[in-house]
Amino acid sequence: MHLAHTPLTLRRHSTRATGKDTILTTTIMNTFQDYFSVTTQLMGALALLIYGMKVMSEALQKMAGPQLRHILATMTTNRLTGMLTGTLVTCAVQSSSATTVMTVSFVNAGLLTLAQAISIIMGANIGTTLTAWIMSLGYNVDLTSVVYPAFFIGIILIYLRRHRYVGDFLFGISFMFLSLVMLSTAGKSMDLGNNQAVVDFFASFDTSSYMTILCFLGIGTLITCIVQSSAAVMAITILLCSTGVLPIYLGIALVMGENIGTTATANLAALGANSQARRAALAHLLFNLIGVVWILCVFYPFVDMVCSLAGYDPTRAGQVARLPIVLAMFHTCFNVTNTALLIGFIPQIERLCLTLIKDKAKKGEEEFRLQYIGNNIMQTPEICVLQAQKETSRFADFICNLYSNVRRMLDETDKNKSDKMFEQIQKEEDFSDELELAIAGYLEKVSDAHLSDDTKEKIRQMMREISELESIGDACFNLARSFSRRNEENMKLTPELTQNIRTMMDLTNKALTEMNLLMQGRREGQTINESIRIEHEINTLRNSLKAENILNVDNHKYTYALGTMYIDIINECEKLGDYVINVVEARTKKII
Repeated sequence: MHLAHTPLTLRRHSTRATGKDTILTTTIMNTFQDYFSVTTQLMGALALLIYGMKVMSEALQKMAGPQLRHILATMTTNRLTGMLTGTLVTCAVQSSSATTVMTVSFVNAGLLTLAQAISIIMGANIGTTLTAWIMSLGYNVDLTSVVYPAFFIGIILIYLRRHRYVGDFLFGISFMFLSLVMLSTAGKSMDLGNNQAVVDFFASFDTSSYMTILCFLGIGTLITCIVQSSAAVMAITILLCSTGVLPIYLGIALVMGENIGTTATANLAALGANSQARRAALAHLLFNLIGVVWILCVFYPFVDMVCSLAGYDPTRAGQVARLPIVLAMFHTCFNVTNTALLIGFIPQIERLCLTLIKDKAKKGEEEFRLQYIGNNIMQTPEICVLQAQKETSRFADFICNLYSNVRRMLDETDKNKSDKMFEQIQKEEDFSDELELAIAGYLEKVSDAHLSDDTKEKIRQMMREISELESIGDACFNLARSFSRRNEENMKLTPELTQNIRTMMDLTNKALTEMNLLMQGRREGQTINESIRIEHEINTLRNSLKAENILNVDNHKYTYALGTMYIDIINECEKLGDYVINVVEARTKKII
């Protein structure tokens, strides 16, 4: 009996053990699935937040593109107005990165000085604090009742197309608020406040130690540099603080790190820009670094002051609902105080940036590269079009200088000097070809974005302008080649022919000067009457000289070969005049 009973007992114990293992395995799997579900929800909510901020910011910039351009270019008469401008623009577009990148673009285009850019960047740091307040609102108020109707209205406006940017804005802000609700829900699902392991982990950090504060500051900086969104890192910080596991001092250290990390966007954007643009991006970094340095010196008293303003006592438990407000309050107090302290030192910051970033280009090299458009500048189509317009205007100025060099060849009869001049003109004409392709390629990339009809028209206009300007460069090269051939073949132009060519070239020079005035925007009203008058004079003179040349060749005043070369020069000048009038027509949008 005992032997018979033993196997049965073992089987019963084995069954019980197997049952316990199954329960344990099931518990582990369920726990893993719960954490995996919450983690993916958290990651998805952060991705949705970043996307929503991006869509909302871009929509606002498209809606107010020309106005933003006007504001940034004109409302910076002094450091105070520059700071207010930066604040208002950042509040409008809900992105300090967008404002600083636009500012760097304007400096790159020569529309803003470095001092003006620094004041705007200071204001942008104040304006971005509004985002933190919006997030704190999203954590304390259930906004789902507003989000879904906004989605519905947004999609209607997008399909109507007339108000699609308003629809994009509604979608962006709805995504942002929805993501905040999702983050709040995920935070509650994780129940970190009752997770002893997590509580013990954060409790192990000594909040009274500056090494701990510096460590979390570095973490905040690194994460912001990686995700390229201070809003996302702010959302994580609010989430951790609102659950009660992250002490307020460590949360504020993360916020300080976000202020440094967010400068990476503008610095990356300025990598391919000119020296002034890189200095503007550096000024943004220096401004935030200086702010962090002085705040660390008074860290605990300053944080305690902010906590008292927000009605929060760090020594008492059970006040986690006020922590998002404390973080937003600190962000605002820090940036406002930092701006107030440093706005009087803008000239000194400017000199420091000039010292740290020097001009690398040697004299004479700067004109042989793009100045106003760079591949690494991230911006809205409106700003891109402005950059291209500046580069096109510079192209026109370059062509006028090229023609001036050609005119000098008329009076140069020394073969060696003439050859050197022709070689230089050939290099400049090659550069004009490269410049046309570079601007056209840039405009093609801009065309891929969603553009307004007005912006599309500007791009078409510039495409025609650069094509005609390149044709003027070709005409200049043909003239220079004719003068070079004259010296190589030792063909002597008579004083009368030389004077006729000079008269024709003077007229084409007037046409180019008038064109350049229109391209640079230096003439009020931008009338085309003078250009039309000069074009008629060029055509009349060309016809007269052609008829006169036939008679002179028939009367053997000079050889047929000389007459042919002479009339080629006259015809090339007349073609150049036609290209000029085409540029004027494109710029003024009037068919002549």
